[in-house]
Amino acid sequence: MVARCAQFDTFAPMPADPDAILMSRVKRGDTRAFAELVDKYKQPIINFIARMLGDQAEAEDLAQTVFVQVYRASRRYRESAKFSTWIYTIARNFCLNELRRRARHPAEPMEPALQGEEKQHARQYEDTRAYAPSAALLQTELEQKLEQALTELPPNQRMAILLCCDQQLSYEEIAAVLGCSLAATKSLIFRARETLKARLKPYLRTGVWKDHKKPSNFGHAPV
Repeated sequence: MVARCAQFDTFAPMPADPDAILMSRVKRGDTRAFAELVDKYKQPIINFIARMLGDQAEAEDLAQTVFVQVYRASRRYRESAKFSTWIYTIARNFCLNELRRRARHPAEPMEPALQGEEKQHARQYEDTRAYAPSAALLQTELEQKLEQALTELPPNQRMAILLCCDQQLSYEEIAAVLGCSLAATKSLIFRARETLKARLKPYLRTGVWKDHKKPSNFGHAPV
């Protein structure tokens, strides 16, 4: 009897995606269901965009645009599609559009660089006193270097590693978001990890950070 029950259980239907159920209500005009989805995904989407673009304020604005798009496109959503994959695909597209825009229109410095006497005057305020940095300060600095190293990755590698490590998506979900094969997804994540390790290793060993140029390619990253 136990064996028969166990065998029966293996054919039990998978539980429905609760987010898909909420989206089916959104399609019928249920604003409370939409508010639930926003509450659940707002911070993860902001975090993802912020680390993709390196700009927290812009991430918050762009996240609002993502949710506006989710609401407007709700009638085109298919309940068979996983909602998390769908919303991250929308966020991905907005991020790539923004990165392309930045590549076409690089930001100019807010203020001209100091020259001559003004530059020398600014340097006299430099604090050259030796001090022992705290563990918290060192951790903060390491996190800043990691963020810089992330921005230097090709966009698809950066997305893949963030979706994997930050957002905890499966390889299959990441492949769906990026629109590439499972093998290509695994290769992207592997290459991103290896690049980050190679970038951070000299800094962890010597404490010296060497600036690298950021990538300008927006096609599929090499796998």
